[in-house]
Amino acid sequence: MKIALIISTVIIGLVGLLEISLRLVVGFGNPLTYTADNKIGYLLTPNQNVSRFGKRIKINQYSMRSNPIKPLTDNSIVRIFLLGDSVANGCWWTDQKDTISEIIQRYLSENLGNNQNIEVLNASANSWGPRNELAYVEKFGLFDAEIIVLLINTDDLFAKAPSSLVVGSDRNYPDKKPPSAISEVISRYFLSAPKVPEVHEEGDRVGLNLEAIKKIQEIAQQNNSKFMLAMTPLLREVGEPGPRDYEIKTRQRLEEFTQTENILYLDFLDIFKSVSQSGSLYRDHIHLSPQGNQVVSETISKLIMSIN
Repeated sequence: MKIALIISTVIIGLVGLLEISLRLVVGFGNPLTYTADNKIGYLLTPNQNVSRFGKRIKINQYSMRSNPIKPLTDNSIVRIFLLGDSVANGCWWTDQKDTISEIIQRYLSENLGNNQNIEVLNASANSWGPRNELAYVEKFGLFDAEIIVLLINTDDLFAKAPSSLVVGSDRNYPDKKPPSAISEVISRYFLSAPKVPEVHEEGDRVGLNLEAIKKIQEIAQQNNSKFMLAMTPLLREVGEPGPRDYEIKTRQRLEEFTQTENILYLDFLDIFKSVSQSGSLYRDHIHLSPQGNQVVSETISKLIMSIN
């Protein structure tokens, strides 16, 4: 009886130690959660502050990866509004201070001068496309930002219509916290991923996304804000095997669209190609490494300085 009690106590102690270690060291048991939205598709749940794999992630009251914001009352503050997907967001592998928006804010604060305080907002989420970003702007507005930067990647031009089907069904988009850190590890690494409903959309998705970009530009103009579009390439576009035929045609279509609509457009394809060992700019085939974030942030910052 005593042996069984000792064994049970040891097991409970080890389980407790494992739970505490997974929570404090890795951040399991406390993932970012998402909220469904019938227009935007989904948002990061407001007012989150978590640490995952040693990286701090803060989500403010407007589901932005930014500090809490207040209405502008000080003319010395220059507010810039970054819209984007997981590239802009940085996801769990990017610490808050190393996100593109934070780097832009530091760069401009150090180089713009004129006693101006710079604030860069970051409204972004994994797998958002231009239509998600348009819906966000239509719901929340531009927060009195002087400059709007829409940062997309090549795949975003083919993004489907906003949908909330992934929320609570895809384990990468949980709508609530798991009961424990251990249960999250088991669910994520030892159980088969649940089947996630797919969004089916036919027709000219590229055209629909270009129209969404145009509408964001129009909203910016109506609010006397400057609008800038920037696009990062996929890794294969920078090196081998190179862009696919449909991507080349779509890039040409985007170029013509920005010229017709008089949109300030920054294409990072040639910029990335000019970097020695351009593969070092990526952490996978889409997302950027710290070096890639630095290149994008500094290039956008310099363009902002040239038009401000």
